[in-house]
Amino acid sequence: MLLEREGPLGTLLAQVERAAAGHGGTVLVDGEAGVGKTSLLREFAQEVDGNCRVLWGWCEALFTPRPLGPLQDMAHLLDPRVAALLEETAAPERLFPALLSALQHTKGTTVLIFEDMHWADNATLDLVRYLGRRVSLLRTMLVLSMRRDEMSADHPLTHVLGDLPSASVRRLTLEPLSSQAVTVLAEQAGRPADELYRITEGNPFFVTELLSSSEAEPGRVPDSIRDAVWARLSRLTPGEREVLEVMSIMPGSVEPWLIRSLLGHETEALVDRCVGRGLLRRDDQGALTFRHELAREATLDRLAPSLQRSLHAKVEAVLSELPAAQASALLWRRVHHAGGADNGERVLELAPRAARQAARLGAHREAASHLATALRYVSEAPSAQAAQLWEDWAYEAGLSQFVYDEIIEARHRAIAIWRELGRIDKVGANLRWLSRLHWRRGEGQGAEDHADRAVREVETLPPGPELAMAYSTRSQLHMLHYRFDEAIDWGSRAIALADQLGEVETRVHALNNVGTSLLFADRPGGRERLEESLALALEHGFHDHASRAYTNFAEGAVVSKDFALAERLLAEGIAYCARHDLDSAAQYLLGRQAQLRTEQGRFREAETIAQGVMNLERLPMVMHLPALTELGRARVRLGGPGGAALLEQALQEGLSTGEAQRIIPVRLALAEAAWLAEEPGAGHEQLTALAEMDLDNFRPWDIGELAVWWQRCGMAGSLSVPAARIPLPRALELRGDPLAASAEWSRLGLPYESALALMQVRGSDAGAALGRAVTTLEGLEARPAAVLARKLAQRIGAAGQLPKQRRGPYTVARQHPLGLTRQEQQVLTMIAQGLGNKEAARRLSRSPRTIEHQVSAVLGKFSAANRMEILLRLRGEPWLLPPADALQARES
Repeated sequence: MLLEREGPLGTLLAQVERAAAGHGGTVLVDGEAGVGKTSLLREFAQEVDGNCRVLWGWCEALFTPRPLGPLQDMAHLLDPRVAALLEETAAPERLFPALLSALQHTKGTTVLIFEDMHWADNATLDLVRYLGRRVSLLRTMLVLSMRRDEMSADHPLTHVLGDLPSASVRRLTLEPLSSQAVTVLAEQAGRPADELYRITEGNPFFVTELLSSSEAEPGRVPDSIRDAVWARLSRLTPGEREVLEVMSIMPGSVEPWLIRSLLGHETEALVDRCVGRGLLRRDDQGALTFRHELAREATLDRLAPSLQRSLHAKVEAVLSELPAAQASALLWRRVHHAGGADNGERVLELAPRAARQAARLGAHREAASHLATALRYVSEAPSAQAAQLWEDWAYEAGLSQFVYDEIIEARHRAIAIWRELGRIDKVGANLRWLSRLHWRRGEGQGAEDHADRAVREVETLPPGPELAMAYSTRSQLHMLHYRFDEAIDWGSRAIALADQLGEVETRVHALNNVGTSLLFADRPGGRERLEESLALALEHGFHDHASRAYTNFAEGAVVSKDFALAERLLAEGIAYCARHDLDSAAQYLLGRQAQLRTEQGRFREAETIAQGVMNLERLPMVMHLPALTELGRARVRLGGPGGAALLEQALQEGLSTGEAQRIIPVRLALAEAAWLAEEPGAGHEQLTALAEMDLDNFRPWDIGELAVWWQRCGMAGSLSVPAARIPLPRALELRGDPLAASAEWSRLGLPYESALALMQVRGSDAGAALGRAVTTLEGLEARPAAVLARKLAQRIGAAGQLPKQRRGPYTVARQHPLGLTRQEQQVLTMIAQGLGNKEAARRLSRSPRTIEHQVSAVLGKFSAANRMEILLRLRGEPWLLPPADALQARES
């Protein structure tokens, strides 16, 4: 009997009805241990309609959780193909879409219950993120139970939950029972209720455990429950106790064959008695679990450490005798029990294999955990194995954790051992990774020092793959710091060696570095190399390299004002990252899209896009810097609050990286902000700091902008910059022809820059030029620049030549971030509402053929292969819908 759970049960039943109607969702059931989460879910499973299938899976408190544990529990009941992919440890990019397809094509409604998500492995967390983003489009309900008291603020699960679309997530927090409910339970059991509520604080498990014991013992809750469980154990037969003791060292479910192998066939009768007493529970497949995890923990706590080690060894021995394929599939359990047995030799044998298996599934956190278990016995390993363990752990931890001090220390340990063994190739590889680690921490000099050392080490060896990638890493660092000549030189060496060795991945990496350097330096050949890098990355499935190619290529197109190319690359790149769940790369590209919108004078759109990125608080600093910079620039130009402060934040973060690309644009934006506010001192400070940098390494468009602001702000002296390096619109203004500069900016599609150039006109044409500037600036909602232009007109007595000043908020036609027409935006709304072409044609009073063409146009502008990809984009970028429909899309 469930007490005080009518509300949560009703919510679960209502959510499953929505799922049956095609509007799936995720329900989080949280609460402290023993609060009754599983009892509620079992009651829910009994109440659902017969057309709904409910599948259960569990996460387990192993030393290292098994990858995709909940999915493995339910796979055979869910779909044969999914089960087959699991058995072959298929990678997530194959497994997850197969699961999605199975859910899409199943009849009726499916409820997936993942129990105890606070113990979830990394692969399961990735699966929840993957399904949680798509479940609203399915007849599927995802239920996640978790212990609130085991969820810290930085728990990995909290990060995953924060990434799920809020409109499709419901949270049910189960509270302890009231004193009245505890009294009811006590009266039903024929037991006194005195002190029961105070001792248990209303925890249902504590209450029921104490009521089921011979007497309720007073004391603190943990002691009371332990004593209650131990009291029940003491009344069992030795055989029953042995069953429970053996099971207690195996978190989660235990297969009947394993119990028989450990304790013999006569154990079945003992197991039946334990089930009958309510100590154990048997699922539909016959697997056994403790009725509650707290009971297992209390039982385990009763065992002496020596007995625990003995039992772990016995279980591992049984598992090792299984057929090879089955034993391989259970590697994660074998590592757990080998570690519990304190058998270093077995751990060193099994843990690296389990780590490789987890990594293939994308469970890098679990791979690192397996390797960390092996490192407990590293002193027992041969030198080469020890070095490889440190190296492998550093790699896996670098993908999944942020313990950089420990990771760097591990790399140094590996280097020391490899050097003793004379493995200079391994020394070079680890130095290269140390360079990357220091770069991630913003330690530019450390990154460069280690990259240089990596090259010097491996250059003593015959040319090989490590030397090729070391050259490319060196090229990348030079490119990031705008040392383009050096980047091209090192990258060319890497390409030549990669081609000689047939190393495609290194070629892709190096082509990106060289192409970006050529493009930023405005030299020929950059676009062609970036195109090849991108094409090869896509062809070979190098997801990370492809996203990097899209990023650098798109940024180069924006900077060089090739907006048509930038639009295509950004649309394709964002769609690609969304398709492959490359979240950080997608947000970085969205920052570049905001930069493009700022350049185009579409400041409201830039602000909306950039703010959407900045709302993701856990995004790494480098990945949010483009969005932060553009949010500050857009706010400054719109006259919104906090624009300069945002730019100051971006400058401080950029300075910590030491990279010119993070510093130059921000200082230029701050100089513009000071000029708009008529604060010459602040502008001079920024321009002076820029002039002290190595101007020879500035991109042409950056040096041109610096020279123009130097002139506009009346800086003393002149910049020694060859005129040939300055792009045409900047050069025209510097030569004293701002009218021609304005025309060139208009031709390139930068209306704001065109208006600022008009504000530099002097003499008899100044009044008319200022009038045109004000018209443009007010149309762009660029209030500070418009106000300054009116001030300049007043100062020269030309106020009468300006358009009449508007009153109240400006009314401007808003453009769509992807360039959709008004009719295409209406069709997009129909797509977001899940309507087919015929229904959309009826609602919009258009012919089906017209709707078909407009849907094709929308798909093209989204770079989407189908409607599902559009819906996925809208989940992460709700601003792509017309404002009146954005809320509806989030609620659907």
